Amino acid sequence: MTIIDVLLLILCLSSVLFYCYGIYAAIAFWNHPHPITPEFHPAITILKPICGVDSDAYQNLASFCQQDYLEYQIIFAVRDRQDPGIEVVNKIIQQFPDTDIHLVVSDRIIGTNLKVSNLANAVAAAKHEILLIADSDIRVETDYLQRVIQPLKAESVGVVTCLYRSLAQGWVTTLEALGTATDFHAGVLVSNQLQGIKFAFGSTIVIRKQVLELIGGFEAIADYLADDFQLGYLPAQAGYKVVLSDYVVEHVLASSTLVDAIQRQIRWARCIRVSRPWGYLGLLFTYGTVTSLLLLIATGGSVVGWTGLVITWLMRLVMGWVVGVKILNDSVAKKFLWVIPLRDLIHFAIWCYGFVGSTIEWRGQQLKLIKGGKLVAGAMRFG
Repeated sequence: MTIIDVLLLILCLSSVLFYCYGIYAAIAFWNHPHPITPEFHPAITILKPICGVDSDAYQNLASFCQQDYLEYQIIFAVRDRQDPGIEVVNKIIQQFPDTDIHLVVSDRIIGTNLKVSNLANAVAAAKHEILLIADSDIRVETDYLQRVIQPLKAESVGVVTCLYRSLAQGWVTTLEALGTATDFHAGVLVSNQLQGIKFAFGSTIVIRKQVLELIGGFEAIADYLADDFQLGYLPAQAGYKVVLSDYVVEHVLASSTLVDAIQRQIRWARCIRVSRPWGYLGLLFTYGTVTSLLLLIATGGSVVGWTGLVITWLMRLVMGWVVGVKILNDSVAKKFLWVIPLRDLIHFAIWCYGFVGSTIEWRGQQLKLIKGGKLVAGAMRFG
């Protein structure tokens, strides 16, 4: 075997080890659910940043108004008075008159990330000391609040976040959802098992108001693309624990064009690269689907090449099944598990492309990412 063959074989072995540990981490997470204490139900303020109308917007937002929970407030925040999302919010206010709902409309900007400005404008109206932030494309069941709040029984816990399963529309978003369920969340569970997580997701961020104030409020993250990551990372740096809830929310993915989906993936790839460069490089050791295929080609279809490919692909599929199907109960993973190798090949190409450039497109803006994941405004794009 040549040096290249040996290197590819090492990458295959590292990937298999990662897949095996991913399976173990998922099972360990599943076997240790957070106990429910019905008597623990502190008042919560839910912050909902709104920009436009998402797919199934009414059903998503209304699900937060149907909670089997004693006391909670919902604040919808919009920047533009002409935003079509206001009509949906007004309908919800009419449909749920007994729920404490507020609409905040303000164009005040505190940084490059306009979503964070929305949150900063909303929090001024918050009545309660525990805040819950969830993106507008998230849908939940009636027991959501009672379950996600449980880790806060421990004073050392500053942030709680959730995994999510995607409801995809169209083959493009199906590939995205498959990657999230069987790859991205596997990495999250591995991190959670190894050292605990030190980040959060926009699907759900429960944070104590005192913790938010300690890290500098929303102003501290107003120029970051990955604001959700920072809302977990900064409290962890301040000494608070970030807990991954065992509640899995639903994420409604609207249909998307291939170009938009690729741009979205490139945006996040570059964000991860500038935020955590060594972690981004380390992803090479998890792309077993690709490296085993390269090993097969490099060895001219040898026994070693075929053995490496079969074992690597089998373990990749098993990890995808355990995480995506058994843990997340993801409908896309159940139906399209066999598409994982194709998705991995596409994502590897995006990962490679993510090493070059620092410009991204986001909500009609051309922005530049700098060290740490901060955003610098560029030229606006219209039309």
